[in-house]
Amino acid sequence: MKTEHVAPGVVRVAVAPFDAVNVYIIDDVLVDSGGRLVGKRLLSILSGRIIRTHVLTHGHFDHQGSSHYICEYLGIPLWCGEGDRHAVESGNQAELLSNTRGYMVWLAQRLAGPPHQVSRSLKEGDVIGSFQVLETPGHTPGHLAFWRETDRILIIGDILFHRNPVTFRPGLSEPFRFATFDMAVNRNSARRLAALNPTLVCFGHGEPLRNGEQFREFVSTLPL
Repeated sequence: MKTEHVAPGVVRVAVAPFDAVNVYIIDDVLVDSGGRLVGKRLLSILSGRIIRTHVLTHGHFDHQGSSHYICEYLGIPLWCGEGDRHAVESGNQAELLSNTRGYMVWLAQRLAGPPHQVSRSLKEGDVIGSFQVLETPGHTPGHLAFWRETDRILIIGDILFHRNPVTFRPGLSEPFRFATFDMAVNRNSARRLAALNPTLVCFGHGEPLRNGEQFREFVSTLPL
């Protein structure tokens, strides 16, 4: 695993090769947990750090896979968006996908980590560490992003990719349609985030982008 201090109080942990899957430590909060097989290695990265809360950008298996393990081991609460809460607590990945009977549901159920009780549903304007919660539905019903206005840092989960997590191809792209609950709504969330004029964008998949103009230009090309 690779760790990178991307900004004051913000650490990126690449839990898969080629920066294909990231989790973040912001102040005393762990954001996402990667797949279900990375829990022990992630704990070694967290060793010696004070982690009081675990938060999900969304409930897909590559973001909640080790959440149950981490929360149980550290004895910390799990928080997520209201729209994803039931899926996280029940383990029903189908609730987060547009096609509830497709192959992706079969795959997601087998790759997901165990369900876990959610202690709090986060909503617009809540604060985690030094970041503000933004409700950004589309990729999943309860997808969240996190924004720090003082230095214009944005953590966007899977609103966009900065590296394809399957092919490992770098560059900005929309998330997979087959894994996105509502693509049109997700594009609206992307436009909302681009309007914030971030200077640093942190992704669930791929390296951080320190060129806010490139981010805004890409979002401007998305279909209406």
